[in-house]
Amino acid sequence: MSLLNPSKGWRSSSSRLLALYSSLFVVWSGLLMGVMYYEVSDYLGNLAKHSLMQRQHLFSRFHGEQLDEALMASVTFDQRGVDAYGLFDAQYRPLHGLIRSLPAGLPLDGKVHLLDDCLGPAEYGLPPDSCDAVASRTLDGRWLVLVRDNGSLFAVNRIILHALLWGVSLTIIPGIAGWHLLRRRPLRRIRALQASAEAIVAGNLNHRLPLSSRRDELDMLAAIVNAMLERIERLVNEVKGVCDNIAHDLRTPLTRLRAQLYRMHQHAGEGSSEAMQLDQVISETDTLMARFRGLLRISELEDQQRRSGFVLFDPLPLLQELHDFYLPLAEEGQLTLTLEAPPHLPWVTGDRALLFEALSNLLSNSIKFTPAGGQVIVRACDNAGSTCIAVLDSGPGIPKDKRTAVFQRFYRVDDNAQNGGFGLGLSIVAAIVNLHGFSLDVGSSELGGACLSLDCRQQLLTDSD
Repeated sequence: MSLLNPSKGWRSSSSRLLALYSSLFVVWSGLLMGVMYYEVSDYLGNLAKHSLMQRQHLFSRFHGEQLDEALMASVTFDQRGVDAYGLFDAQYRPLHGLIRSLPAGLPLDGKVHLLDDCLGPAEYGLPPDSCDAVASRTLDGRWLVLVRDNGSLFAVNRIILHALLWGVSLTIIPGIAGWHLLRRRPLRRIRALQASAEAIVAGNLNHRLPLSSRRDELDMLAAIVNAMLERIERLVNEVKGVCDNIAHDLRTPLTRLRAQLYRMHQHAGEGSSEAMQLDQVISETDTLMARFRGLLRISELEDQQRRSGFVLFDPLPLLQELHDFYLPLAEEGQLTLTLEAPPHLPWVTGDRALLFEALSNLLSNSIKFTPAGGQVIVRACDNAGSTCIAVLDSGPGIPKDKRTAVFQRFYRVDDNAQNGGFGLGLSIVAAIVNLHGFSLDVGSSELGGACLSLDCRQQLLTDSD
């Protein structure tokens, strides 16, 4: 059984919390910087308008030649490409200054107005940005137009904007790096807990969840689970011990009972009623002994120490041996038994005898429940580097709602079936599969019956290997 992988996507709560905190931090930082940018932009805009109004008030005090001299003198101190003026007569004809015509759309009301396109740069030497302009009437009846380009003052604004953008970028990068680094430690601990939990799920009840020296919430939870596991392991061992002792202790009396019944059968007259009754009693005794042997076999397979005998072997000879062994039984039942396997298969690590026993149970069940004239196929393939063995038949199949229950002890799909066994065969197969760490799937075959597929990829190896 494979547990959920916590490292995929956003399933980790620590990843989500860190990502949420980083996102909120970046959002609030962006809002703060946006407010700063707006305040600075508004301040610089008001400052530019106030400066232009001061120039307009200064020149409004002059007239005649004094105004001309003041304007000529201002050119010396003005920054070219930023400040410009134009002086016009009462009929709006240009007298002197860089501005040779009244800007289109500029009201002649003595107030500062924002011009989106400013003036023609080729003619007046001003950049094609927005600018502030004011047109006022002088004391001698002429018109004075003053223009100031916003680009000079707003260059500071652009510098602040670039600084804010760099600040956001340098905030996001450490935030992402910190999120990645901070979530790694919890994920490592979760993966360690997951590995231990998978070992426990695989049947190693003496395994415990790891604890750290931090004694945080995960350690508290792991300690609670470990206490539960100790109690569960003790109860399971007690129940298992009682069942094993009963099965083991009754096997000897049953063997003696059968021997006594057999001797009585030999002394009874052949064909007599006593002999027929003894035959029935001996048959029931054999059935009971077979069930006890099956229970003891499952108990033996559930002992994880059996893994000490695992070897690496080629599965092809095993499959050929299995086919040859069951071919006469299939022919006796008027069935077609076929082995489909490529020339080469990935080698398998495990107990060869136990795997032969598991596949024998699967194949014997298919032969037993497939009607005469049917077909049984043993198919092997290379599944991404591991051997996959499937047993397919044209029998009645296994209903979907019973495909999990068939591995329980003493469970049979149809208790009234003529060929029904004890309900222990697939339980033995499940014990062998769990011992090896393989996976066994039950499905439907293209023949119309059941398909039991054994994937020989080892999903998990516990510490007792």
